[in-house]
Amino acid sequence: MEVILLEDVKSLGKKGQIVNINDGYARNYVLPKKLGLEANTKNLNDLKLQKKRAEKEAAQELAAAKELAVKIEEKAVSLTMKTGEGGRTFGTISTKEIAVAAKSQLGFEIDKKKMKLDEPIKTLGTHIVTVKLHKDVAAKLTVKVTEA
Repeated sequence: MEVILLEDVKSLGKKGQIVNINDGYARNYVLPKKLGLEANTKNLNDLKLQKKRAEKEAAQELAAAKELAVKIEEKAVSLTMKTGEGGRTFGTISTKEIAVAAKSQLGFEIDKKKMKLDEPIKTLGTHIVTVKLHKDVAAKLTVKVTEA
């Protein structure tokens, strides 16, 4: 019997795949546990429509991420840091502080977990922070650190 998987099943395959399994296994395990549907014409057509919708949504998310990346790269975030004698700084600037500053100064909601610092920001000046917006899109945010 051919079955369309609704969820990932370890021994069968991934969600959305059409697999050929024994009738008893399908009737007694896969179908009652709602892990799959029988692969008839209606269900195959529904699967095709779901895949098209998912592709369309993925394309829209990618376009939105690219648009946001352009906006982020055009602007910069300014932060201040306490310094002591000889320009030595106290502490570091974290991704959390950068995210809060980006929201207040630029109006962008950027998740602190999606920011990647090559090394902690411990010095004054301009620094580049990589922001992962989508699996295929990364933007470079400019962070200007000045003396408080």
